[in-house]
Amino acid sequence: MRAMILAAGRGERMRPLTDHTPKPLLEVGGKPLIVWHIERLASAGITELVVNHAYLGQQIEQALGNGSQWGVRIQYSPEQAALETAGGIANALPLLGEQAFLVINGDVFTDIDYVALDLPAGKLAHLVMVDNPPQHPDGDFALCDGLVRQAGQYTLTFSGVGVYHPDLFRSVRRGEAAKLAPLLRAAMQQSLVTGQHHAGMWHDIGTPARLQQLDEWLRNQSSSGGNDEATV
Repeated sequence: MRAMILAAGRGERMRPLTDHTPKPLLEVGGKPLIVWHIERLASAGITELVVNHAYLGQQIEQALGNGSQWGVRIQYSPEQAALETAGGIANALPLLGEQAFLVINGDVFTDIDYVALDLPAGKLAHLVMVDNPPQHPDGDFALCDGLVRQAGQYTLTFSGVGVYHPDLFRSVRRGEAAKLAPLLRAAMQQSLVTGQHHAGMWHDIGTPARLQQLDEWLRNQSSSGGNDEATV
């Protein structure tokens, strides 16, 4: 399976940290956010990676190169202006191939087991869901008997990690901006979106305060030699 890391966002909520540094290159625990993803993907045996970028994108290419230092191969999908999630994925489809592929938001930090992720036959998307964080108490979707629905009693938050079939994006013209949620909702109406609940570590690094909190925790873990990945 190939994987795409979404790295084209401007990171407005992270300013001034992102005024001169793209958000995926902000560091936690001594390394850039995006490097944590690359290392976890490599450990899972996923070595064909695509990274999209827009704002300060050349810094990302210069920092990561071709990925050989992590044992992976990175191809880039540059965008003149950020194309939103679905637009960015649709733009990168020629690099992702005809089979299902994994997509990871570049601004999350998680211990999701990538090895265990798959797309059931005949489905268009498989989403990893997490408990609603304090900053997003109403959640996104409901998970009912393995299918993701638009609403329900037990609403969860989409983690930003999913497996998709290229057909989900066929209606999106390459080079045009498009959001992911409308495509997912349309597929949900046809019962074509499955999901699973992840109860482990997951952080949405959306503000400087959350970045600092995670950085301090990771550095404390490193200095103490701890391996416990409980949530911060």
